[in-house]
Amino acid sequence: MARADYNNLAAFAAIARARSFTRAAAETGVSPSALSQTMRALEERLGYRLLTRTTRSVSTTEAGERLLAAIAPRFEEIEAELAAMGELRDRPAGLVRITCSERAAETVLWPKLAAGLVDFPDVRVELFIDHGFTDIAAERFDAGVRLGESVEKDMIAVRIGPDMRMVAVASPAYLADRVAPATPQELVAHTCINLRLSTGGSLYAWEFEKNGHPLRVKVDGQFTFNTIRPMVNAALQGFGIAYIPEDSAQPHLATGALVQVLDDWCQPFSGFHLYYPSRRQMNPAFALVIDVLRHRTK
Repeated sequence: MARADYNNLAAFAAIARARSFTRAAAETGVSPSALSQTMRALEERLGYRLLTRTTRSVSTTEAGERLLAAIAPRFEEIEAELAAMGELRDRPAGLVRITCSERAAETVLWPKLAAGLVDFPDVRVELFIDHGFTDIAAERFDAGVRLGESVEKDMIAVRIGPDMRMVAVASPAYLADRVAPATPQELVAHTCINLRLSTGGSLYAWEFEKNGHPLRVKVDGQFTFNTIRPMVNAALQGFGIAYIPEDSAQPHLATGALVQVLDDWCQPFSGFHLYYPSRRQMNPAFALVIDVLRHRTK
């Protein structure tokens, strides 16, 4: 194959990944019409179609999928090495993409990055809010953030936050004419504020532990949310017992607007960790972001 065709293969890989000539053009800096001509020339040279085009979408044919699977990893390795070589200088520079939950971004990542990167304007960070378990390699993220217990074993994990604790809370008004639960099982007699998990869409079963014995309880109530903030508001307004992160409840516990129940059943668990593939090339910008985010006890 002629040397110039390697550029054609790179163009095909960009289009196939983006599933759009327009997005691939923005990514590569080449016009959509030029990419279209490149693809026609490559398909004519190979003798088979690589892409199926419609007015709304672009997808790979069976042959195109096979070719993409063969060449994409090689191009990614070349791009990673070139990026690493280009960043071998005194000041770290480049883009670091991280997928995380909104809570992790607000409570851990943003406060640390805002303070730690102020002197490194050439380091750019993209935080992509996603409450699911994103495949960071497939989606081309540098790293992701999960609770420590959820990180896959083949990933490198770096602790970026302290241990966390969920607490059961309610307003004094809600508890005024009710007996506060003494055990998690007694929650079934109470109105509770549910959380629907973004991963899978099921209702979160409240997890408790005491004396080394774990217990999961499914609760019921009038309201269900998929984020923490409205759960706090519902609890403040007396709509039932909520099970929320302790740092979200603490300001309201301090003022007495919320009261904690089942405290001895609420045990700490591993907090947020940054994770990334063990084979990932460590460039200076990414190394700096890890250092900024790393949890330190002092």
